Amino acid sequence: MIRLPEIGGGVREYTPRTEPLALSGGGPLTSRAVFSAAHVVADPYADTTPDSAAAVDWDATLAFRRHLWSQGLGVAEAMDTAQRGMGLDWAGAAELIRRSAAEAKAVGGQIACGVGTDQLTGPAELVAVRKAYEEQLALVEETGSQAILMASRALAAAAAGPDDYLDLYGHLLRQAGEPVILHWLGPMFDPALDGYWGSADLDTATETFLEVIAAHPDKVDGIKVSLLDARREVELRRRLPEGVRCYTGDDFHYPELIAGDEQGFSHALLGIFDPLAPLAAQAVRALDTGDVNAFRATLDPTVALSRHLFRAPTRFYKTGVVLLAWLAGHQDHFTMVGGLQSARSLPHLARAYELADGLGLFPDPSLAEERMRSLLTVQGGLR
Repeated sequence: MIRLPEIGGGVREYTPRTEPLALSGGGPLTSRAVFSAAHVVADPYADTTPDSAAAVDWDATLAFRRHLWSQGLGVAEAMDTAQRGMGLDWAGAAELIRRSAAEAKAVGGQIACGVGTDQLTGPAELVAVRKAYEEQLALVEETGSQAILMASRALAAAAAGPDDYLDLYGHLLRQAGEPVILHWLGPMFDPALDGYWGSADLDTATETFLEVIAAHPDKVDGIKVSLLDARREVELRRRLPEGVRCYTGDDFHYPELIAGDEQGFSHALLGIFDPLAPLAAQAVRALDTGDVNAFRATLDPTVALSRHLFRAPTRFYKTGVVLLAWLAGHQDHFTMVGGLQSARSLPHLARAYELADGLGLFPDPSLAEERMRSLLTVQGGLR
């Protein structure tokens, strides 16, 4: 029995599981391309402040990526989940990309890496935004990784309208050596991206986004959509040119979007698949056999946890992701770069523990309980 603080106030008793969920392994996933956007593990002994450059525990960070690859998932590297722009600067992201790409080659893991403009630390003209994108694209391609063209805060601030997006993305796609993934990250994840593609009206923005893709279908492997709007994603994927994939980034509706309908389905590139990797892999393997019911039966119960972790302000979901990695034994501490472990309340973290434990996510439930008790004692005085 463990006493957990409740979000609405008060404390209640919870009885943790004694056994983890029994999961079966398997080979590569075949029916869907599935990427997990992976978190970074901080170095807890580095003498840093929230304003300092990120201090990363590289051994633990790469070990977690090997865990994801062992489940059959691809790794989406240096994305929002890795605290890109929220603790991890471009120098740190570049090192992360180099190290993870080398590890992927060593173990045969699939990897795609984020390309952005976060070396720009203040207002910038469009030419500087373009050069920043080019620098990052060149580095990712040098490592042999697939590129994910991320949404840019600097571009959102500098662009005067849709034509600036069409020109800049057209230039980058012509320059890319291999097909890339375009990422549309909504303002719920990053308020600085409001009005991306030149309009705050999502219907208008969608037309610009589709125009970019239609002009360069041979250079677009797929799109990652993170708008938390299942209807809009389905409508968008039905309008994609043949051969261009839709990778869902919707951490609220992923089971239905991945399962799809009679007109198609979404692949996946999700932050929630960081803590859910074993369950996600088992679910997609059921889908590989055509068993949609088993897929939904495995993945649907995880949505409550995902919605909790990604509740507003959504950009702080990383705190819950790292908490679960610590409780699951993937790292030895609950410290984050930039001190982001303080971004969620103790009741929020307690609920995340309860939901994850109920799913059987922890390989060693007793270790998870012990670690949760220590957190509750230190931060809340609960015993």
